[in-house]
Formats: sequence, C-alpha cells, structure tokens
Amino acid sequence: MSKLIQPIMFLAAASLALAQQPPAPPPQSQVKAAKGVSKDEANAFNAIVKAQTPEDKMKAADEFVVKFADSQFKGIALYDAAEAADQKGDYQKAIIYGDESLQADGTNFDAKLLVAGELAQHTRENDLDKDEKLTKAEKYTNEALGQIPTAAKPQPSIKDDQWEIYKKYASARAHYDLGLIALARKKPDVEITEFKSAVDLSTPPDPVWQARLASAYNDAGKPDEALAEANKVLAIDNLNPAIKNFAQTQKTRAEGALKGKSK
Repeated sequence: MSKLIQPIMFLAAASLALAQQPPAPPPQSQVKAAKGVSKDEANAFNAIVKAQTPEDKMKAADEFVVKFADSQFKGIALYDAAEAADQKGDYQKAIIYGDESLQADGTNFDAKLLVAGELAQHTRENDLDKDEKLTKAEKYTNEALGQIPTAAKPQPSIKDDQWEIYKKYASARAHYDLGLIALARKKPDVEITEFKSAVDLSTPPDPVWQARLASAYNDAGKPDEALAEANKVLAIDNLNPAIKNFAQTQKTRAEGALKGKSK
C-alpha cells in the first residue's frame, strides 16, 4: 500500500454512472523537504496534491515522474494521475496510469482495484482480448482482497476505526468488480454472490450495487428477489435519475416474469 492516500472517485458501469462517495482517510498530505527529499521534489509532488482539475493533476504527475523517476513517491504520483483520468472519464488512460503505478509500487491495493474496475466496466462482448482483460481484472481484484485485511495504515494520523471502515469499503468495491466480471462472463449465480457481498459490506448500501444485484437476480431467473431489491432502491430519497431508471427497468422485468409464471 502506498504511504499516502486520497479519496477514490468511483464510477459504476454502463448506464449507472454514479455511485456513493466512499469513506476515505484524511486528505493526502503534502510532502516536506527532508532527508532524501529535495525541496524541488517536494514542491513538484505538492503541485499534484494541490491541482484543482483532473487535467492539471495529470500534467503535474507527468512532470513529476519525468523529473524524479526514482522518487519514493513515484507510485503515488501515478496513482493520483490514474484517479484523475478516472474522474475525467478517460478509462484507457486511467488503466495505463494505474498499471504504471503498480510497477512502481505493487502493494497498492487501491491501484489494483482502480485498474480492475475499469477493465470490468469497459470490456465488451466482442473484444478480441476479452478473456485476457477479464482475467487480469480478476487477478488484480483477488490480490487486493488478499492484501486489504492486513494492510497497514498509509498515514499515522489516520484513526484505527477510520482505516477499518475504509478497508471494509475497499473489500466491498472488490466484490462489486468481481460481480461485473461475472456479468461480462454471463455467470448470473456468481453475479448474485458478488453483488450481494458488496451490498452487505457497504453502510449504507450503495444504490448502484443494489440495482446491479436486482439485475443479477433477474438474469438468474429469480424475479421475487429481483423485485424486492429493486423496490429497496426505488424507495431511496433523491435517487439519481439514471439509477432510478435502471432500478425501474429491473422492477418491470421482475413483474413481467412473475406475471408470466402466474398464467
């Protein structure tokens, strides 16, 4: 795990473009000049931390890794760039930055989940390298799940309970990614298991994940469960319209299936 961390902006798959803001440790700290860290290096890294737009953050990260290629903060800088690309909606660049971050620091479970999530969300049925991309996503996700329980706090200032909450969210996010991989592989029973794990681990449950669980139940021919889950989503106040429309579609699917059974 990298020594510094900042909140992750999470993007859900396909038509479900919004998800809850994850719980996060304190904002990423700036670096001070110290033994082994020059003033120029500290200033260059802090430019990434202080950047206000995704474009500025990626530009600052690019400049940092070129000028300080051997820096201990290289992996963090590249992960920041990956998050910025994710924020911007440039998933291909997010994957590139994420992989480069892992080359610099292979213990960063957040980087693994970011890359895995992008691959799971954007791999299409007719992609020639579909199996390769999904296998990579699954590998990264399972590695992250193995690392998360014993991951050390990235900053001493983070409270123990806060770190445990964050790790629980990261585990939930990993199970959601595994659900998306199962969706791409057309394995509805696995979808149900993984999406349900994600929902059960999140407090409050993420409506995107709940809607995906409803869809998985429909895919598996379980309309009663699908209807119950869709209704939970639709009962949420101020629900994002895209999520509401998706949940309503799952409710309609379930009601249609139940009506057909009753004939």
